[in-house]
Amino acid sequence: MVKQIPLFLALLVVIVGPIALRPKDRHVGNAGDRTLVIITPHFESIRYEFARGFEKHFLEKTGERVRVEYRTPGGTSEISRYVESEFIASFQNHWTRKLGRPWSGVVEDSFDDPKVNPDVPPADEMKRLGQEARRAFLESNVGCRIDLFFGGGSYDFEQQARAGRLVDCGYVAAHPELFNPDVIPQIVAGEPFWDPKGRWIGNVVSSFGICYNVDSLRRLGAEPPQQWSDLGSPRFLQQIALANPTQSSSVNKSLEMVIQQQMQKQLAEHPASEPEAIRAGWTRAMQLLMKIAANARYFTDTSTKISLDVEAGEAAAGMTIDFYGRYQSEAVRRPDGSSRLQYLPVIGGSSVGVDPIGMFRGAPNPDLAKAFIAYVLSVEGQKLWNWQAGVPGGPQRYTLRRLPILPELYAPEFREVRSDPDVNPYELAKTFTYHEAWTGKLFRPIAFIFRVMCIDPHDELAEAWRALIAADFPPEATAAFGDVTAVNYDAASGSIRDVLAGDKIKEVQLARELADRFRAQYAHVAALAKARR
Repeated sequence: MVKQIPLFLALLVVIVGPIALRPKDRHVGNAGDRTLVIITPHFESIRYEFARGFEKHFLEKTGERVRVEYRTPGGTSEISRYVESEFIASFQNHWTRKLGRPWSGVVEDSFDDPKVNPDVPPADEMKRLGQEARRAFLESNVGCRIDLFFGGGSYDFEQQARAGRLVDCGYVAAHPELFNPDVIPQIVAGEPFWDPKGRWIGNVVSSFGICYNVDSLRRLGAEPPQQWSDLGSPRFLQQIALANPTQSSSVNKSLEMVIQQQMQKQLAEHPASEPEAIRAGWTRAMQLLMKIAANARYFTDTSTKISLDVEAGEAAAGMTIDFYGRYQSEAVRRPDGSSRLQYLPVIGGSSVGVDPIGMFRGAPNPDLAKAFIAYVLSVEGQKLWNWQAGVPGGPQRYTLRRLPILPELYAPEFREVRSDPDVNPYELAKTFTYHEAWTGKLFRPIAFIFRVMCIDPHDELAEAWRALIAADFPPEATAAFGDVTAVNYDAASGSIRDVLAGDKIKEVQLARELADRFRAQYAHVAALAKARR
């Protein structure tokens, strides 16, 4: 028996240890506690601080304990696919069981299609069925078993809202003192900050920039890149970290920023003809993206990995969302205040947008969802985004280094407690205006074109780029390298966009045709360049 005492003690430690050592600041839910379910692409640090903060706030305000439970299937693209599939299954159950109607492809394609107008007289029976499905969905309380969508870009939220999956939570209408041109405008430098119908609301602000590794730049003998064009320098051959825009909408948005900047530069140089400047700017941007991609070490499937790999020295620099760069820089900060990872905003090269929050149709706990939205947008909740960890009213454990949407938190009296005291997104917004009419409808084509032009034929692209560098860019080969007529602005706005909006088989065929075309082009460039050595 005595010999078994050590074994017994070890077993006791295994069982009791986790309970004794669990964080004292987070409530562990009981069976009777209500649960708020949130789907999000946010970091664990953000999830922790807002769950802890809201649970504490709600208990103090109501005397009731609640528990925040997160769903994290991946980035916003994965979230969108998950939510869509859940709504399809839920509406199918509603349509067939509650309404007693047969399911069909027309019903499935129409019920969440914003192009289907249930109030317009139908031209035929199939359209009538689609309209009836759309009307039934918009009049229902069909849900996806999730209360809130928290984090991601305004584009993703607008798609969910137009589909009818996000609904008005009432917060915008209840707070006209906040949502007006003098406090939080609906549009800031071309970017929407909240939905006029109240279906989504921006709660934190972000932009795009460049992260770089100080040690890697020293090794390369390179200056810190400050503009998108710097990433296309031959000096950064195989040194740039990029992500696949077809798998990350935030990465795709950063590519759109590159395109818009080149359009604006072209227009500034040739102000007489805006349509022609837009076309020429698109061509310049495609050629720049080709060079940046030629410098890429790889294309990851998630935007979060870029700053991590640059910090680790796997790449010298990369395109990133501001808070990924700032947060990772903070995570590896040395005791003397220095950090091997630095982040720079691209001044004049990025709009300022928001990460919204919105409530799903059929939310299981709509009162909790509305309470969480109110908390996130309150002064108390907004302080979590940019206050230093440990200061009164700030985050408890993590300095999140994100920018709150409430303008009042940029007042001078808060400077000492903010983690980024010199950054004001409303001032940054004055350096760049986003023109939705130029590229807003080309969001999907941008990702598709980058994939077929740069990712699928990347081996050939990189080889052509190396050959050009080695041959000191002979004119004929360089001109052939920059041939983007197959994906020019008119093609992107016309035939490519049409294919992406239609048959998936045709989309696959077009992808193969364009990728093969660029492979052949790059092989030709490499041959021309090598012949000039």
